[in-house]
Amino acid sequence: MPGFFFPHNNMTELNGKEDCKLAEGKIHKKKQKAFGADLKNYLKCMVPHIESGIKTSNSRNVLLSAEEVIQWSQSLEKLLASQSGQGVFREFLKSEFSEENIEFWLACEDYKKTKSDHLHGKAERIYEEFVQSDAIKQINIDYQMREATAKRAQDPTHTSFDEAQKTVYILMERDSYPRFLKSKAYLNLLNQLQTNTSK
Repeated sequence: MPGFFFPHNNMTELNGKEDCKLAEGKIHKKKQKAFGADLKNYLKCMVPHIESGIKTSNSRNVLLSAEEVIQWSQSLEKLLASQSGQGVFREFLKSEFSEENIEFWLACEDYKKTKSDHLHGKAERIYEEFVQSDAIKQINIDYQMREATAKRAQDPTHTSFDEAQKTVYILMERDSYPRFLKSKAYLNLLNQLQTNTSK
């Protein structure tokens, strides 16, 4: 999973390095059966590090707690505000073959923070990857919005993708997010954390 790394000396619980590579998303296989194994390995990587803290790429210790995971159920906004939440939700979306939604949303968040002189290049990449009609990770927006977004991307500003991002957010909020909260992925993680807390 991007943004996380796990020290090798704490990984004795895992069934080898391959399990963590799967969990970190370095192996991308769009097979339904593989999802169960990927998620199991992802959670194996997450859970042993709860007490010691999870190191993020900026070297801060982030403690994943039951309270934080419970907060994810309050709103999609709170889920996406958490790096751990983004990771678990992304794994869930992979199982539904719709991870392009969170990837596009995150790309838009990054795009808004881009310096003006780099906007054109990033706008072009986002358009080609997610918006154009034959994009590899095409997002689910209607024809009119696709055309309007294409025009805005040609003369980019920090708000070029706002409408498309909002549409994708609403799609996730109404569709994938409620299923995520009922999924084994979410419920098992919450259960594991609550069990560890009560020990």
